[in-house]
Amino acid sequence: MEPLLHLHELSTRFRTTAGPVTAVDSLSLDLAPGTILGVVGESGSGKSTVALALLRLLPETAEVQASQAVFLGRNLLAMGSAELRALRGRELAMIFQEPMTSLNPVMRVGEQIAEALRLHAGLDRPQARARAIELLVEVGVADAAQRVDAWPHELSGGQKQRVMIAMALACDPKLLIADEPTTALDVTVQRQILELLARLRDERGMAILFITHDLGVVAELADRVAVMMHGAIVEEGEVLTVFEHPQHPYTRGLLACKPRLATPYRLLPTVADFVDADGGERALSPERDAALRRGLRDKLIHVDGEPLLSVRDLTVSFPAERSWTGRVARWRHVVRGLSFDLWPGQTLGLVGESGCGKTTTGRAVLRLIEPSGGEVRFDGRLLATCTPAELRGLRRQMQMVFQDPYASLNPRRTVEQALTEPMYVHGLAGTTAQRRERAASLLQEVGLEREHLTRYPHELSGGQRQRVCIARALSVEPSLLICDESVSSLDVSVQAQVLNLLKELQVRRGLAYIFISHDLSVVKFMSDTMAVMHDGLIVEAGPSEALYANPQHAYTRQLIDAVPRDDLLALRARIAARKETSS
Repeated sequence: MEPLLHLHELSTRFRTTAGPVTAVDSLSLDLAPGTILGVVGESGSGKSTVALALLRLLPETAEVQASQAVFLGRNLLAMGSAELRALRGRELAMIFQEPMTSLNPVMRVGEQIAEALRLHAGLDRPQARARAIELLVEVGVADAAQRVDAWPHELSGGQKQRVMIAMALACDPKLLIADEPTTALDVTVQRQILELLARLRDERGMAILFITHDLGVVAELADRVAVMMHGAIVEEGEVLTVFEHPQHPYTRGLLACKPRLATPYRLLPTVADFVDADGGERALSPERDAALRRGLRDKLIHVDGEPLLSVRDLTVSFPAERSWTGRVARWRHVVRGLSFDLWPGQTLGLVGESGCGKTTTGRAVLRLIEPSGGEVRFDGRLLATCTPAELRGLRRQMQMVFQDPYASLNPRRTVEQALTEPMYVHGLAGTTAQRRERAASLLQEVGLEREHLTRYPHELSGGQRQRVCIARALSVEPSLLICDESVSSLDVSVQAQVLNLLKELQVRRGLAYIFISHDLSVVKFMSDTMAVMHDGLIVEAGPSEALYANPQHAYTRQLIDAVPRDDLLALRARIAARKETSS
């Protein structure tokens, strides 16, 4: 079959003050109509740069060259501006990674979908609005006739992503480029998006270039997979072939470092276990395999006496509607009567979809949000009765690692300032020089170097920023860490490093964790006990292994079923089912 997209020796370089930087190096690939090609790799591998180069959306500092970049028989890199504008949105469309920053906040979502229809399809306003509603229905947005007039901030993450898909599909493109469209989405919403893309591929005969760092998602969706490393494709082939017999050590590393519900490891392998510093192969030795399976020494969790944290009937409500006098006419109950205990050295995993109350629970425990009812006791102290000064002292013992490390760090402060400020506030580590030495020691403890002290957040990678946030939380010697979606947006390889780090720190310091995530695989790997939250309630709780092996609640089973499966049995079944459907 003649390829819809043919790239041969595509290269992209960026001009910088330090000299040219190569982001994509002599990349070649073909994409046939009606197929899905998954392009997978870590951040910085060049995946998104390929997509932006095809659409000619890179900044002026970029230099793009290719011996061939042909789409529908036309050279993408030789097109004039008018021809390219006519092509983008009509024949070639893209779903960007972060829908909140991609959607215009001052335009209703229906208007943004209709804009492409008026521009490329020549529809008038009523026709474009009617077609926008049809598209919202097609991508599974409930109450589409009402949601068409919603502002982006009024929609959930999954709904915003569906709006982005509707915009991309508005003019029935031949090729859809999806750049990390499911990153940081709940597993149930992620499954809905993947099923939607697969259905649209089958119904419309559309080709999809699916960019992701998650091989599990690729196994669920793609027909072929191309693995990128340092701007080049190191392995490409049919999905089953690559998963069954991965040839490149980098591919084997990516497959190994993702936590799974049935993972045999107590510490996760990393890419460095398979690829050396020069990119060469490094075999996972039997000794290393045994060490990963054995993991850390058994944690000592003492459940006699009082727990470190005791939560009873915790309730958090927010005003949902006010009368004309300003009085609250209706409350929205986000957390409804939660109770649990946490012991030193123990990890409690809170898992559930966005909006279930996980983050609100973590913030209410720290009194960053005032509870509406119930009680929280930390180390025997009732937090509701603490004065601000007493609470400030207790905050030393209770710290939080937030979801977005870039938003958590002050962009105008160096890493040293970020680490030493909490010490100064709580009167720790003595002099300025002593605090600086303490900061350097903390960086080494979380796997960074002393030289990172002088850097600003934008000069660090996502994984490095998250390590700085962990070091900042540790700077005041806490006994409880609340990790709120702290690895949800990281590459699987960086995620493995951060999860291993958290486990090692827990054993070394005797820390207790509340680990909040929407990813059941990650929560099961990290936690001793799990609590499944739904609509502000804990619907099921128990030891992690037992809860996974024998879930009692229908919602827990739904979460388990929604986790992408990349085992060979599931992969073969999916391929066989598609062949049967297509025949």
